[in-house]
Amino acid sequence: MQQIILASNSPRRKELLSMLSVPFTVQESHVDERALEEADRKAGIRRTPAEQASFMAEAKGTDVSRTAPANSIIIAADTMVAEGDTILHKPKDKADAKAILTHLSGKSHMVYTGLCVIYKDAEGKETVHAQTIGTKVVFRSLTEEEMDAYIATGEPMDKAGAYGIQGKGSLLVERMEGDYFNVVGLPLTALYEELRAQGISLMENWK
Repeated sequence: MQQIILASNSPRRKELLSMLSVPFTVQESHVDERALEEADRKAGIRRTPAEQASFMAEAKGTDVSRTAPANSIIIAADTMVAEGDTILHKPKDKADAKAILTHLSGKSHMVYTGLCVIYKDAEGKETVHAQTIGTKVVFRSLTEEEMDAYIATGEPMDKAGAYGIQGKGSLLVERMEGDYFNVVGLPLTALYEELRAQGISLMENWK
């Protein structure tokens, strides 16, 4: 199998890929997301959250691919929480986290993960495949006490949408429609199917 490079230093993405017993190395992308967003704003470019997730994933993958060796596979991802066309970023502070959770309480929202896989052949020629996977998440109606207790753990502060479904934030979720791992940050089934379509089976590592 070609060398697999994860273009992310996210502990969650590393854990998910490791769970599949896939050998890989990590090469973190240094894409300045805010700079790209500002450039789009100045250019009048507007994307839906699903389109933005795919765009950012491809930007990250392309950044890493520039220095990745030939005969490698670069996997990049970008996850966004959105309500309608509004992207819910990481909270600025505890008050912002409370506002976000209050807004999501008792309602549904979408989590989009852009998945970009770049294949570099032996000559270094690149083939780029990018897509977006969406999962619908429905929150319970949260009490003030529940939100305050969750915020006090500190978990929401570095999470888009102010919650982490793989941690204590799991108690906020009533149900979901779609891939759970997509919400965590890496849609494993979509990744498996993308690689399988190119004749690469992750299950080979299980033999």
